[in-house]
Amino acid sequence: MKITTTPTITVPPSRTTTGSDFAVLSRRISGEGLMQRRPAYYAVRLGVVASMFIGGWTAFFLIGASWWQLATAVFLAVTFTQVALVAHDLAHRQVFRTKRPSEVAGRLAGNLAVGMSYGWWMDKHTRHHNNPNHDDLDPDVAPEVLIWATESAPGRRGLKGFITRHQAALFFPLLTLLAADLKVSSIKALRNGTVKRRGLESSLLTLHAVGYLAALLIVLSPLQAIAFLLVHQALFGVYLGMTFAPNHKGMPHPTGDEDYLRKQVLTSRNVHGGWLTDAALGGLNYQIEHHLFPGMPSPNLRKAQPIVQAYCAELGVAYEQTSLIASYRQALQYLHQVGAPARAEHAAR
Repeated sequence: MKITTTPTITVPPSRTTTGSDFAVLSRRISGEGLMQRRPAYYAVRLGVVASMFIGGWTAFFLIGASWWQLATAVFLAVTFTQVALVAHDLAHRQVFRTKRPSEVAGRLAGNLAVGMSYGWWMDKHTRHHNNPNHDDLDPDVAPEVLIWATESAPGRRGLKGFITRHQAALFFPLLTLLAADLKVSSIKALRNGTVKRRGLESSLLTLHAVGYLAALLIVLSPLQAIAFLLVHQALFGVYLGMTFAPNHKGMPHPTGDEDYLRKQVLTSRNVHGGWLTDAALGGLNYQIEHHLFPGMPSPNLRKAQPIVQAYCAELGVAYEQTSLIASYRQALQYLHQVGAPARAEHAAR
């Protein structure tokens, strides 16, 4: 059996210019005004998402004890994901220029609205941006339920071993547990004291949990409440996971010798599409541009894309861009390859 090892990056030579390769690109991007704030865009986007959130819960209370509430659960799953994507932009200070309003709005969106610790997630996401796909430094590829490096496959036993052997097939089903995992991880981070403003974040998470569960138990019958919770949280996890899965999964893992531009470009994958793709993925389909310029407002990423792609062609740096379906296919193929040592080990027993 052929075992595919985790791909690493081969670094093309840096070209000789004044300053780093990234500095040259940064001047081009800044010269086009693409780092400037987009207050009108975010006023509309935040207004739309807030209207979805308020409208969804208003419909929930108006419909009352009915199995039609499962349709409301689907709508609110989409809404919660859109709120989380707004929290992502807030964390990168794409919306507000300064730290305080970004954190206030981020905690309201993350902790109170969707039940996830904003402080915990921001710390985790910052470490991911600093070292994307790095086996030791990126928490998003740390071996947990799923593994992202062949070196982590051997020796896994029991349920973990079963999941590793079949992780490609189990990827989307496991996403149904993502929302629950985010809540558990948030609580753990608040307990161990790694989150700033722990009291505030704990209070907001408690308000979310009490308000959410009280609404379900007051309005719905017990069976309807359980069904609503399962459908809502499962679809929230699937949709949220699907916005992040195309971005880095199956892309090379860095060795640590890359410069900033190559580290960000070579580990990331773009997903091409129209305005619907942009809206559904919150602009994260321009993952290369977002990783190079995390503070760039998401509506400017589409404008930056041809500039970055052309510049990478000048440097001879690979620039990965594909369709949404193809990105999932590549990620699943990679998961299957990474699990090969576990399957070989299991077969040899």
